[in-house]
Amino acid sequence: MAPMTSNAVAPGAELNADFSILARAETAAMAWQASPSPSVWRKRLDLAGAAESGRVTSVVRYDAGATFPAHDHPDGEEILVLDGTFSDEHGDYPEGTYLLNPHDFRHAPFSRDGCTLIVKLRQYPGTGRARIKIDTNAMAWEPGPFPDLSQKLLYSHPDHPEVVRLVKAEPGCAVPMHSHPGGEEAFLLEGALEDQNGPCQAGTWLRQPIGSSHAVVSPDGAVAYVKTGGFPGG
Repeated sequence: MAPMTSNAVAPGAELNADFSILARAETAAMAWQASPSPSVWRKRLDLAGAAESGRVTSVVRYDAGATFPAHDHPDGEEILVLDGTFSDEHGDYPEGTYLLNPHDFRHAPFSRDGCTLIVKLRQYPGTGRARIKIDTNAMAWEPGPFPDLSQKLLYSHPDHPEVVRLVKAEPGCAVPMHSHPGGEEAFLLEGALEDQNGPCQAGTWLRQPIGSSHAVVSPDGAVAYVKTGGFPGG
């Protein structure tokens, strides 16, 4: 199994910034780190570029009553609400909400009662992308590419390389060896699964490099956020 990754990032340091190798983090065992807001906390999973303005993937926690100053989002922002309700001046986003805020979207986020999110910054460049807001709880599971695998498609556009899904593996699911020409990133939301790199539990984050291959089994079932394409160099 790959070693667990720390999210302690020194000022100006990068983290899991080599996209040509496997990256992994066990977020349940990681400590919360401070953000520019004293009531917002984060666990960084990867960071390429400047510490507060680079391409970054994080698990983010808003305390009850937390606020974050108004800011723009160059190259976009992607959010999946894991628990609680996230809010900004455009609306309230309860658990299960998926958001894609396009290039230069501006908002001042907050949370009345607290929430936890997956947040991806500067990973959706290009003008002309629509803002997306999806209640994933209201979506039906659709057949996936392999038996015992179903999916909810969250983002796909013919002009852009990224495809984002929620993927559900039924108990006993066994996905045969398959390749990821554009790379694959996954965050395990529920259950457990295993590939040749070792077992994964809820909270595991994995990034498979461009051109990688693996086979996956899930004896008891699992649900994951999965993104393919859009990696640097892809």
